[in-house]
Amino acid sequence: MNETQKTIVLITGGSSGLGKSIGVYLIKKGFVVYGTSRNPDRFKDFKDFTLLKLDVADNSSIQSAVSFIEEKHGRLDILINNAGAGITGPIEEIPEEEIVRNFTTNYFGPINVTKAVLPLMRKQKKGLIINVTSIAGYMGLPYRGIYSASKGALEITTEAWRMELKAFNINMTNVAPGDFATNIAAGRYHAPVLENSPYKKTYGDSLQLMNDHVDAGDNPLQMAEAVYKIIKSKNPKIHYKVGAFMQKFSIVLKRILPDKVYEKLLMNHYKL
Repeated sequence: MNETQKTIVLITGGSSGLGKSIGVYLIKKGFVVYGTSRNPDRFKDFKDFTLLKLDVADNSSIQSAVSFIEEKHGRLDILINNAGAGITGPIEEIPEEEIVRNFTTNYFGPINVTKAVLPLMRKQKKGLIINVTSIAGYMGLPYRGIYSASKGALEITTEAWRMELKAFNINMTNVAPGDFATNIAAGRYHAPVLENSPYKKTYGDSLQLMNDHVDAGDNPLQMAEAVYKIIKSKNPKIHYKVGAFMQKFSIVLKRILPDKVYEKLLMNHYKL
């Protein structure tokens, strides 16, 4: 198959973690893949696929990356909004600018990248947009409340937006991963555990638990395989969840248990 017949994919945040795993997998399946990084020069040895400069907080860089793909290929078949950032801390102690920065990356970023690709997808009369959210977006988790909120907001926005796009033969879906063994914890904003904080012990203990979960997470290949199945699906579902059974089952429990019973389960899990 020559390049004009291959599926063209753009993955935001493709230089490491889940984005890189998805990109490498799709390359092996014969796709043309572009990943993005705020600073591709930091990855001079990166050879898996092409990295474009794109900062989801900068509309001009978004437009430049999309224009580059359009000029080279005349189309973009799939957008995977994968770029995201973790954030932890007692909500009372997280600086407002860090909350705004997190929503800029996890919520406004995917919206703005999607806005940039929609005119092209409308022109070609088809397209698929996959928003990478999180199982944490289905529930308010202690000391991860801002992260839960940003990912939950993207889930809900996708539900609305996909209905608006159906008339243009453009599909949109969510895929919510659980904990995977990636470097996300290293890039996460951690509110410091303050010596005189009323949250010192509970937050400190929870932070260790969160990092342990990531370190013991599933192989990112599982996420890549799930994304490939979504791409091959003729009629993608609204929501997909990928991860350990208990993490996915926690969403079911939230739906069927009384609110306070579910809250008690979470508090027991986080030893609160």
